[in-house]
Amino acid sequence: MGFDTLGHVFGQLAGEYRKADKAALFDWLKQLLPDEPGAPAQAEIALKMGMTENAVNQAFYRFRRRYQTLLREEIAHTVAVPKDVEDELRHLIQYYERNL
Repeated sequence: MGFDTLGHVFGQLAGEYRKADKAALFDWLKQLLPDEPGAPAQAEIALKMGMTENAVNQAFYRFRRRYQTLLREEIAHTVAVPKDVEDELRHLIQYYERNL
C-alpha cells in the first residue's frame, strides 16, 4: 500500500462529488488538505462558491470524514483481521510522510 491506495481513494471521493454535481466544490476542498502549497483560505472558497465560510467549513469537515471512511474501507480489504486496519493506517501515514 502507498500512494496508489491514497490515489485510488481520492479518485473514489472525486467520483462521488462529480455524481453529486459538486466537482467544483471538490476541486476547492482538496486544496485545503495538509501539505497543499498555496492553499486558499476558506473565506476565498466561500466567495468563489457563493457559500458562507461556515458552510465551507462544514463541507470540508464532511469531505475529510468521507475520505477517512473510504480509506479505512480500502485498507480493510487488504488486512486479514479488522483490528489490523488502524495499524495499517498508521503505517500508511508514516509511509506518506516519509515520501513527500
